[in-house]
Amino acid sequence: MAGKKRIVVLATGGTIAGVGADGENLGYRSGQIAGADLVAAVPEVLDYADVSVEQICNVNSDDMTSEIWLRLARRVNELQADPSVDGIVITHGTDTMDETAYFLNLTVEGNKPVVMTGSMRPATAREPDGPANLVGAVRAAIGFVVDDVKPENNVWVYFGGELFESRLVQKCSASELQPMASDDVPAARDPLFFDVGDLTQLPKVNVVYFAADSDPRILEYAASVSEGLVIAGAGAGEFSLRWAESLARIMDEMPLPVVVCSRIHHGTVTLNKSLAPDAIAGGFLPPQKAAVLLRLILTQTNSVSKIRKIFARA
Repeated sequence: MAGKKRIVVLATGGTIAGVGADGENLGYRSGQIAGADLVAAVPEVLDYADVSVEQICNVNSDDMTSEIWLRLARRVNELQADPSVDGIVITHGTDTMDETAYFLNLTVEGNKPVVMTGSMRPATAREPDGPANLVGAVRAAIGFVVDDVKPENNVWVYFGGELFESRLVQKCSASELQPMASDDVPAARDPLFFDVGDLTQLPKVNVVYFAADSDPRILEYAASVSEGLVIAGAGAGEFSLRWAESLARIMDEMPLPVVVCSRIHHGTVTLNKSLAPDAIAGGFLPPQKAAVLLRLILTQTNSVSKIRKIFARA
C-alpha cells in the first residue's frame, strides 16, 4: 500500500447495504450489510487507496436522527484532525442524503474531502449500482487530495458518475439510477460553521407542508412539539389566509422562529409580508435543508433577527 492515500469509509446503512430477493431491485430491507463487507465485495477500491471501514450505524436513511448526525460529525472531525487520514467516504441512504450532507457541510472543519455516496439498488440486485458509486466516491476523494483542491464546500455527494456540492444537492427522482440534481444559486457569502462537538441532541424543528385546503390546525400541533417551524409553502412560499391567521396567533401566543420555504424544487423564496410579516425567508434552501440550518442556529440563538441574518448568508 506504499504511496497510496488513506481513505476511511464511514458506513451508515441505506440501500447500498440493502438485502432482498436475489436479482430483484425492489422489496429489500435497507441497512443489512456491514460496511466492511460492502468494501470487501468491491476489491477494486484497493487499487486506488488504502481503505479502512468504520460502522457508524446501519439504518434506512429515513431513520436518521440528530444523535446519529452528531456522532457522525464528531467522527468526521476527528478524522479531519488525524494526519494519517487523507479523505473520508460516507455510505448513506439516498432519501435523506442531502440533509446529512448539508448538516456535515455546516459542522465539519478541515480541508480533507468528505464524499458521500449510496445506491438506488440493493446489493442483491442483478445489477447493483452501489459498487460503481463506492469506487467513484473513493476516486473522487483521492482526486481532491492529489490535486490539493480546497473548495469552500468540502462535503460532496458522488452519484452515478457525477459530483454534487452538498449545499445544492437534492434527491429529485424516486426511481432513476441518477436520483440527484442540484440548482445553480448564488455562492454563499461566508461559509457557515456550527461547533456541535459538545452536543448530545439538536433542537426539534418540524416541516409543515401546505396544500390546497390544508387544515391550519396542523400548524398549531406542529408548533406545540417544536422549537422552530419550517413551512413548505406553495409557489414562492405562499399559503392560505387561514394558515396566515393561524400562524399569527401561534407566533403571538408561543413565539418561535418560523422559516418559509417552497415545496417547489427550483427558485428562491423572498417572503410575502402580508402572509407572514414576522417569518424568515428560506431563500433557495428546500424545506428539509432549512430545517437542518434552523436546528443548528437554535443551538446558539432563538433571536428572529439573528436567525434571519444567518439565513441571508446561507
